Amino acid sequence: MTAELIDGTAIAKKVRAEVKEKVAKRIADGKSQPGLATVLVGERIDSATYVNMKQKACAELGMTSFHHPVSSDITQEDLETLIKKLNADPKVNGILVQLPLPDHLDEERVLQLVSIEKDVDGFSPINLGRLAQKGREPLFVPCTPYGCIYLLKEAGVPISGANAVVLGRSNIVGMPAALLLVKENATVTVVHSRTKDLPAAVRQADIIIAAIGRAEMVRGDWIKPGAAVIDVGINGIPLLNDDGTPLISEKTGKPRQKLVGDVNFDEAKEVAGFITPVPGGVGPMTIAMLMANTLRAAEIQDK
Repeated sequence: MTAELIDGTAIAKKVRAEVKEKVAKRIADGKSQPGLATVLVGERIDSATYVNMKQKACAELGMTSFHHPVSSDITQEDLETLIKKLNADPKVNGILVQLPLPDHLDEERVLQLVSIEKDVDGFSPINLGRLAQKGREPLFVPCTPYGCIYLLKEAGVPISGANAVVLGRSNIVGMPAALLLVKENATVTVVHSRTKDLPAAVRQADIIIAAIGRAEMVRGDWIKPGAAVIDVGINGIPLLNDDGTPLISEKTGKPRQKLVGDVNFDEAKEVAGFITPVPGGVGPMTIAMLMANTLRAAEIQDK
């Protein structure tokens, strides 16, 4: 293996330890315990799992969590009323609305309603707008892109002056990641499904952030030797027997899967200079940065 592994699990553990220490000092100084409110609409298993992980992280770091599960058929009016209530609650420093929302709800309107000082997910149009403007700073940056940049810096990857390619243009990862790279003085190209000669575009990159949602799409021969590869993707692919048939779990009777990223790791690690694994790369950073944002929200609201 030629690439240096960027261990997101270890780096996230360090971030969480720093947050825990600051929270303990804050409470010892007589200040309020940081509080995170989570809003879960419906019963999607993946969303419920993510919310549970965030609540557990709060407990481990000495923060309070306020969970608000609501029915999938909640009306727009009732959801907006809940957000307004959380905005007004002084015990709630951060508000996280777990996405995606059911189709009948206006996601943009809900995100607009979250107070900019409690927008710990960084999805408010105001925070994202500030991120896009030169000379303006958002109060909060979306957690996954924030984690990507943090990993690059911790690994010692030079960002200023680098050619960076971001695969994917979502509001949650791709576009904020591109904007953060621009703020770090990288020269940034955003590529997507309509990009002509995608491999050629990626080969120019000193830094690659892959967030396109397609299993192992980025191949080893797409990567410039020595490039830093940050793989945001989390995709399940079937495990196969030697004869190519699906491997069935004895417990569940269902086909077994393994998690892979948007980058073919086995190929990429032989070319890249730095690379994140999946799992254990970007994933742990998302919750760590959410905890850092929640502490920051409490500090902002002290003033």
